[in-house]
Amino acid sequence: MTDSSDIFDRAAVRRHRTRAARTVAEVAPVLEDVADRLLDRATETTRHFSAALDIGGRGIIAPRLRAMGIPTLAMDLSIEMAALSGAPYLAADEELLPFAPGSFDLVVANLSLHWVNDLPGALIQIRRAMKPDGLLLASLPLLGTLDELRRALTEAESDLRGGVSPRISPFPELRDLAGLLQRAGFTSPVADQEEIELLYGNPLALLRDLQAAGERNAIRQRSHTAAPAALFPSALMRMPTNDEGRLRVTLKLGLMTAWSSPGA
Repeated sequence: MTDSSDIFDRAAVRRHRTRAARTVAEVAPVLEDVADRLLDRATETTRHFSAALDIGGRGIIAPRLRAMGIPTLAMDLSIEMAALSGAPYLAADEELLPFAPGSFDLVVANLSLHWVNDLPGALIQIRRAMKPDGLLLASLPLLGTLDELRRALTEAESDLRGGVSPRISPFPELRDLAGLLQRAGFTSPVADQEEIELLYGNPLALLRDLQAAGERNAIRQRSHTAAPAALFPSALMRMPTNDEGRLRVTLKLGLMTAWSSPGA
């Protein structure tokens, strides 16, 4: 039985991340860029952290935290992806965290929570796993991310099939993030937006990068029939380019900082 309100096929998310464990190094520069932007916020506090949890860091976050002298447990839905961070690591589900209350004083979720069906519930579980006055750092794509690809795919599939199948994950708006953190019981929530513009000389390289990162379509209502062979080439030809003819893609990032309540 599955909840009809579930947007994402979590089994598919796990499969995609398991496959991507072999290829994610190909997109390391982008992941490292986002990690830098997020972890900069940890250096802005004088707080000393004694136990950190890295949720879905794809081999980037946990090693950096350990290099800062913070004991860190790496967690991912896929055990193969979790292993990229080195020991200690485990496979666990963001929707059902296996940790006792007060286990961590720092939690970092970098580009991992956008595949969660119940984001408010996941944030509540994270907060419960944190010590009082613990710090949460999280990033996720915002509404507008990959809009160029979304529009191009919609137009191309409509022309080829006379209808469309959902292919790009729905993303939250920036204005919603602080409210989600407050609803989950966090204090002093801050949500900022930053943008990364990516340029591709070869249009198909964009699709390869998304697959390499494990960001393949896992929407439950996605079509399970093979896409027309012309769909992606047709869509990519419709995407905007710069003056040099390079494909332009925008990543809109929501960067969140919040503290667990004293006595939580």
